Amino acid sequence: MTPEEEDRLIEAEFRDVLNGYIHSNHRKKVEMIERAFRFAKKAHAGIRRRSGEPYILHPIAVAKIASQEIGLGSTSICAALLHDVVEDTEYTVEDIEQQFGKKIAQLVSGLTKISGGIFGDQASAQAENFRKLLLTMSEDIRVVLIKMADRLHNMRTLGSMAPNKQYKIAGETLYIYAPLAHRLGLFAIKTELEDLSFKYEHPKAYADISELIKQSEERRQAVYNDFSAPITEKLTSMGLKFEAKARLKSVYSIWRKMETKKVPFEEVYDLYAMRIIFDCDDQSQEKGMCWNIYAAITDLYRLHPDRTRDWISNPKANGYQALHLTVMGPDGNWIEVQIRSRRMDEIAEKGFAAHWKYKIGESDEESELNVWLRTIKDILDDPNPNAIDFLDTLKLNLFASEIVVFTPKGELITLPTQATVLDVAFELHSQIGMKCIAGKVNHKLVPLSHRLHSGDQVEVLTSQSQTPKPEWMNFLATAKTKTRLRAVLRKEQQPMVDKGREMVEKFLADGQVELTNEVITKMMAYFHVTTREELYLKIGNGEVSLDGYILKNSPKSDKSLLAKIFRIRSGKSKKAEESEPIPPAEKINPKKTYLLRYNDNEQNFVFTDCCRPLPGDDVMGFINDQGVVEVHSLTCPRAQVLKASYGPRIVSTQWETVEAKTLAEIRIDGVDRHGILQELTQMISNQLNIDIRSLHIDTDKEVFTCRLTVLIENAEAVNDLCQKVKKIKGVQSAGREGANHVQIS
Repeated sequence: MTPEEEDRLIEAEFRDVLNGYIHSNHRKKVEMIERAFRFAKKAHAGIRRRSGEPYILHPIAVAKIASQEIGLGSTSICAALLHDVVEDTEYTVEDIEQQFGKKIAQLVSGLTKISGGIFGDQASAQAENFRKLLLTMSEDIRVVLIKMADRLHNMRTLGSMAPNKQYKIAGETLYIYAPLAHRLGLFAIKTELEDLSFKYEHPKAYADISELIKQSEERRQAVYNDFSAPITEKLTSMGLKFEAKARLKSVYSIWRKMETKKVPFEEVYDLYAMRIIFDCDDQSQEKGMCWNIYAAITDLYRLHPDRTRDWISNPKANGYQALHLTVMGPDGNWIEVQIRSRRMDEIAEKGFAAHWKYKIGESDEESELNVWLRTIKDILDDPNPNAIDFLDTLKLNLFASEIVVFTPKGELITLPTQATVLDVAFELHSQIGMKCIAGKVNHKLVPLSHRLHSGDQVEVLTSQSQTPKPEWMNFLATAKTKTRLRAVLRKEQQPMVDKGREMVEKFLADGQVELTNEVITKMMAYFHVTTREELYLKIGNGEVSLDGYILKNSPKSDKSLLAKIFRIRSGKSKKAEESEPIPPAEKINPKKTYLLRYNDNEQNFVFTDCCRPLPGDDVMGFINDQGVVEVHSLTCPRAQVLKASYGPRIVSTQWETVEAKTLAEIRIDGVDRHGILQELTQMISNQLNIDIRSLHIDTDKEVFTCRLTVLIENAEAVNDLCQKVKKIKGVQSAGREGANHVQIS
């Protein structure tokens, strides 16, 4: 493409942004947007993206998403056009303020602070960057909305990146940005971010499900037409102006359902929902119209009594309003119907940005979003967050579905599902939480670990003699509670932690061993703890003995042998240690695909216990602290954290040679009958010629569960075994134990 053609393309793309803005509801500040574009174009002149296209096309695309897909106005469009200027060029925030005023400069400054993704290379930097993001949110929500647009465009153009970068960015998007979009009510963007992340993490599964959706389209449309025709006819006869359409589940949602329910594509019955969007000029009439439509539909079809959701009387925390009901369709399957006004639909799709269009102010009552932002600020007040804990705690809040409970005075409290009486106590006040001993739920006495349901009335009971316990962590659901409890426990345990640290330092000094990360890691592995703090605490309060450690690891108790122990042993047998792979002599290049070799003579990686992958599985590599590649299944929850937290250490992998066998655990469920166990073992051992290493069977009345450990070549052999076992009369399901794998059939 010649420079003249490129310039014409840039101008045409910008005109597209401008035309969309001119036709929107916002005040017309065309001249300022034109100036911002000229400024950004000049600043980015000569710079190109990795794909080879002129860099200015990226800010133009971000401005277009912010304007036309989120619904933001001129200030945000200008900030989107200028969002990379301060970071990538010689211009400063002061230059932006001088040219475009204080508000646009503040937005650009906020976007520059959180540039380069939420995560850096170091764990502490991740926590700090995330704090910046959330603190900026509380200053001006538009910063995060523009950041969402930026991330969406980066995901749409992810194909030009290296495979390890694709893993990192897709993992980060699924881990933080998609749930954040959901929390902000940006449903369309959340769905697209999930689908794009899934496409790059599981390309084969994405392609297979997309093809199956395409193949089933004609049949699905016929069922929908049969279902919708009577409803359309009835609503038209009522004189309503409305739009009815089928809303298909996203590819990612279908895959998640297949994974969690362990069902093939053909058994995902709720592939689509019907959405009815009606026109209503008077907002006060919307609720009544929703229930009139509800009544009309339930006159036609049988209602599922437990699956009606009234999000009109109690909107979700992200502003979502609708009435959901589920009825029996003509093909015998349950179909969800969503009823919304045109205003509700815009807010559901575009989130808080749509509120401005309808001039819904916050002067009368504080919005739910700001309540949520205050909760996040409680977490930010913790002065010493462990970065990974910090991200996981936030994720609890981001992903949580809400329940609504009431105090005895009738005040409404929104909490995540699985919240307990103790969560309510902390929500009321941290001191009430610390002194909580029990609760009364709907006037019945319950323990503080009691899980709550929507609509419960909760009274908290306290005692001055109560003190917080470490085991409380196991039944807390809110990020705020976990953060506050962790801070109190840390303060109480600190003297013991300090004592344990001194004991370890003296123990190692006496044995002439330097205190290094490797030495501490070996001690942590031996004592089965996950953090240094936990190790020091156990040693400090006498739970474990260092003398026991030296005696266990050495034939003599002479501490002069300590250096030798640390050089050779780590609480394992020598034979076990020798069988572990040796780190490769050359440095691993994360930018290249790492070839996995697994045979009797060589294994250049380690398997992980968290997801138990097998040779042939879709896996990713992670370079651990010892410089060895450990493999994780792409569906592993731990892998999600690693991708989001340690991007530069992620490597794309490919199986090169697999000649050695490995152990796989399989679970088989079915209806018990005489001789079924014999049939199972004969098929596996004799027909498939697979060695069974262990077998355990439980029966409960007519149902049995069988757990097998078999020696197998690869994942394909396991899938083949499961398919054949399922053909035995009485077997209902067979699949890998401890790994989230879905077969698409």
